[in-house]
Amino acid sequence: MNSDLSQLAIQSFVAPFYFIAMCIALFTFIGALLYYRFLSNWLHEKLATLVWFIGAVFILFTSSERSDEIKDFVKDWTVTGMIIGMLISAVALGVVFGLLSRKKRGRAKKTKIKSSSVKVQRPRMVQNRSDDEILSSSLDRLSGAEFERLLALYFRDKGYEVKEVGIGGKDGGVDLVIIDQRGEKTAVQAKCYANHNTVGVQIVRELVGAKRNHDCILSLLITTSDLTEPAKKEAEQFKVDYWHGAVVEQKLKSWGKWQPTNKKIKVQPVKDTVQKVVQRSQAQVAVTNETICTCGAPMVTRKGREGKAFLGCSTFPKCRQTRSV
Repeated sequence: MNSDLSQLAIQSFVAPFYFIAMCIALFTFIGALLYYRFLSNWLHEKLATLVWFIGAVFILFTSSERSDEIKDFVKDWTVTGMIIGMLISAVALGVVFGLLSRKKRGRAKKTKIKSSSVKVQRPRMVQNRSDDEILSSSLDRLSGAEFERLLALYFRDKGYEVKEVGIGGKDGGVDLVIIDQRGEKTAVQAKCYANHNTVGVQIVRELVGAKRNHDCILSLLITTSDLTEPAKKEAEQFKVDYWHGAVVEQKLKSWGKWQPTNKKIKVQPVKDTVQKVVQRSQAQVAVTNETICTCGAPMVTRKGREGKAFLGCSTFPKCRQTRSV
């Protein structure tokens, strides 16, 4: 009697419910394989989840409408067979969850790589290098600030008035403002990057927005590497002129004053370097009657673009104080 009741319960409730669960599990397994194998690049994960939910609801409604047919279909099922089926379903669901976790780990890894790939300018090779040393150094041995100083020397020698608005610090998108003989202003952004470190769209957009802050009509982006294709399209759209690595080297070499050598730069100990800087500053202070800047550093004799001498702070570009001789 008890065995008959248990068999009836299995045929009436357990087996049909198990059959529906098997159908949903099979639908989930096949859908997950198709999505992660072929459709993940074209179909968003949230949309795929919505499609799965609709499919599961459809299976439930269809099963409720055909409950009698399902009962006839599973009337001969045994408990042993259902247990084996449950194990198979568990393995299938394990594969699905494995694919899900693997996909999430892949996305997290890509996000981490993307966030860590911040474009930084080259570090300074030697502290407080003179203009002569910069003119004899190759582009790959210049820091960002030294590259800006090199460009300032280049444009001054070409007859431009140069305003160094962002030398060695946060420039907000503009490093130099060059003014030609007609008074036309151009905003210049300099990026001393390695060859593999290309300039992106964001740099172009920053230059376009920042040039208005300096009343500039034109804009010029100069980089030792190159621009990405989207950045080039952005530059053409907003009429931003740009010089990439090969163009920069060609213009500097044709200038004649930039003559890079292949000699390796010997980095002196910090203590020795500081001592020499102090000695040089003291000698220059003696020449300039011990003139001290408002920041506390000694002032040295410099010459402007027109050849007129003036006193400038020895810590330039950190301090830009000047005095007439």
